[in-house]
Amino acid sequence: MTDMLRVQDLRQACEMLLDAVEERFGPEIGLSDVGVDAYWNVDLRTSFEVSADPAPGIDVGQSSDDIAELRALLRRAADDVPVLWHDLQHLAGALRLLAYLDLPVTGADES
Repeated sequence: MTDMLRVQDLRQACEMLLDAVEERFGPEIGLSDVGVDAYWNVDLRTSFEVSADPAPGIDVGQSSDDIAELRALLRRAADDVPVLWHDLQHLAGALRLLAYLDLPVTGADES
């Protein structure tokens, strides 16, 4: 079925893409070297309620906060259940940073 999200497919895609990130940027990316931290963030509910005005649901996120939260997740006790809606948003923020870093440079950006 094509409209089914298979966790195994997602896992394989993440592994493939993270391998490519490591090849492109190396095993570690210094956040201070990136030159960006803050980004526009759309509240999770707002992002899926496309018929409503998104302006009230837009705020600012921080890549440094996303990374700190992911590090805290990795240090949690094994029996501490992840809060998926919260932890996945921080993972998504980190992944969006990686996508941003790989954006092609355009003529307008070259000044």
